[in-house]
Parts: sequence; structure tokens; C-alpha cells
Amino acid sequence: MSIKAKQLYVNLPVKDVNQSIDFFTRLGFEFNPTFTDEKAACLVIGENMYAMLLKEDFFRTFTKKELADPTEHTEAIVALSVDSKEAVDDLVNKALEAGGKQSNDPMDGGFMYGWSFEDIDGHLWEVLYTDESKITEK
Repeated sequence: MSIKAKQLYVNLPVKDVNQSIDFFTRLGFEFNPTFTDEKAACLVIGENMYAMLLKEDFFRTFTKKELADPTEHTEAIVALSVDSKEAVDDLVNKALEAGGKQSNDPMDGGFMYGWSFEDIDGHLWEVLYTDESKITEK
């Protein structure tokens, strides 16, 4: 039996929940108020896709491991697929204007275009567009 999850939640530790809400709101994202308070914010990424932005002290209650410093270490890269190259550039440029940092230069692989940024806590976000009409079967 294969497993298919109904929803995806990525949990990320943040220093300041309100600053994270402001950052991602400036990028055009919304939050689910039912799961948002002073300890956590539920970032709505897409249909059934969420990032729980958890204040570091609250995040620590979910693990016995030490937290990685995302400004020094990569713990994950959250990759988002969008509808066009322009949408890639638009989202990354908004992130940079909102206080994020450029992670890599834009990459154009012909059928796939991507660019990445670090959010205000140093988490890596990659934004991708795939032109399926340019993918060749092997």
C-alpha cells in the first residue's frame, strides 16, 4: 500500500513570529489565522501546503536535537514551483525588497528556470518554473 499525504506542513524555527508574518505578507502570502498566534504562524503556501513558522523556544518543544543556525548551516531547501519565469523573478525580487538575501544567481537550464533566496531567518527558499514543453523523454 502506498501512502499519499493529504497535506504538507514544513516546520521552521523563527526568531520573531511577527517579523516573519510581515516578511511573507510582503511577498504576497497569506496566513491561516486559526493556527497563528504569538508562538506560531501558519503560512499558506498553496492548496494543502503550509509552513509553520514557530518561535524558536516553541520549536524546541518538538525536538530533543539542537537547532541548526540557518544563517550558518543548511537544514533544508524549501522549493516552490510557480507558473512562469516572470513569477520566479517577481517572488525573489519581493523577498529581496522585504529584507531577504539572494542565495544563488538565477539558473536557466533550458526547460527549468530557478532562483533562490534566504528569508529573514536564513532559511533557503528556491523558486522554480518548469516548461514541460521543453522536457525531452529519454
